[in-house]
Amino acid sequence: MKQTCFLGFAGLASVCSAQAVEKPHIVIIYTDDMGIGDLSCYNNGWTATPNIDRLAANGLTFNHYYTASPVSSPSRVSLTTGMFPTEWGVNTFLHDRAGNAKCEQVDYLDASAPSVAKALKEAGYSTAHIGKWHMGGGRDVDDAPQISLYGFDEYASTYESPEPDKLITASNWIWSKQDSIKRWERTGYFVDKALDFLSRHKNNPCFVNLWPDDMHDPWIPQKEFFDDRKSWTSRSNFIAVLEEYDRQIGRFVDGLKKLEMLENTLIIFTSDNGALPTFDQIRTNGLRGSKVSLYEGGIRMPFIISWPAKIKAGEIEDESVVCSVDIFPSLCAITGAKMPDGFNYSGEDMSKSLLGIKAQQRKKDIVWDFGRNQFFGRPPQPYHQSPHLSIRRGDWKVLVNADGTSLELFNIKEDPNETTNISDKYPQMAAEMSEKVISWYFTKRKIR
Repeated sequence: MKQTCFLGFAGLASVCSAQAVEKPHIVIIYTDDMGIGDLSCYNNGWTATPNIDRLAANGLTFNHYYTASPVSSPSRVSLTTGMFPTEWGVNTFLHDRAGNAKCEQVDYLDASAPSVAKALKEAGYSTAHIGKWHMGGGRDVDDAPQISLYGFDEYASTYESPEPDKLITASNWIWSKQDSIKRWERTGYFVDKALDFLSRHKNNPCFVNLWPDDMHDPWIPQKEFFDDRKSWTSRSNFIAVLEEYDRQIGRFVDGLKKLEMLENTLIIFTSDNGALPTFDQIRTNGLRGSKVSLYEGGIRMPFIISWPAKIKAGEIEDESVVCSVDIFPSLCAITGAKMPDGFNYSGEDMSKSLLGIKAQQRKKDIVWDFGRNQFFGRPPQPYHQSPHLSIRRGDWKVLVNADGTSLELFNIKEDPNETTNISDKYPQMAAEMSEKVISWYFTKRKIR
């Protein structure tokens, strides 16, 4: 019988015997297009997400977690590799070859890239990817590497992958009326797949990507909405889909409990990028920006981590600034897995923050690149359209274009909604940070 050792925020661990806590199972629930204001544990109560709130109540909630991109594919690359996606040539969502070329990006993530799954598999983990992939494959990209080459023993994925699950891809598109598993049943299907994998490997440490494609529109709660296109991005449909999504997350957690795996499972719940539409910024908690923007609403995400055997329940982390590129090194630190040599990782080990031991100050800047030319998506309102480069260092955040235009500086702690550009007030800080991110962009970017 394993001994449980609880770690407190003050960094004082209870004394444990020589019997160490076994390696945790790890599940990353990567929600699609969920804004930080979508969850009732983060917002003012306009939505109800009791099951996800329960996950937060039993774990640790972060207020300053960032995705490395405001769109799907590069965000997923950052989490997978521990590196900024621009350095792998993935700049926006991966689509057809012509579209990728216009955005100066590759057609798929290089299979030689480091990955969380590869590292954990080397450390003895059984690995599975369940749900959206979107790092290569689909449309006319028929030569994308198989998901197994990134370190996964098993996988079941959507249209935007090299080998889509036929039950959810009856047509040559993301979803269809003819799919055996209907649009509103997909998250439940992915939950079933994940629980099945875990049940078959419960005596071995498991790593599972559970990446549903909700809350991405179109929001179709039931079959009568298939032909009602006007409702597909409506607030009422969104709430109905969110309620079902929340129910399925609760069912997944309950399934882990029935399998007697919950106590030693580390669950990360977060989102790949910000919301769009935002319903007048309610889905961003009032933050400026949205999906396809480098303002806070596009990149600051909900982030919940639960591990009952180790993480104190019900705490809120309001100091540490964590990024998606930190997940890989942090999980390796927690499990003892080794990160592959030969790569200049962008992330850093933030495991003390993630485990609730103590807040950590970042040693590395976070940098972003999105929207370098006219072929990239933009928010519909000009106010939420950002320059294409950004960098955060401590409380300071700069946005700028690669040619040095549209320079903006904000103190995020004092001005989280990015209302007042203070680059003229602090010219040295603005110049130093803008030069750093512009240099990074021209030095590190990989162009197709």
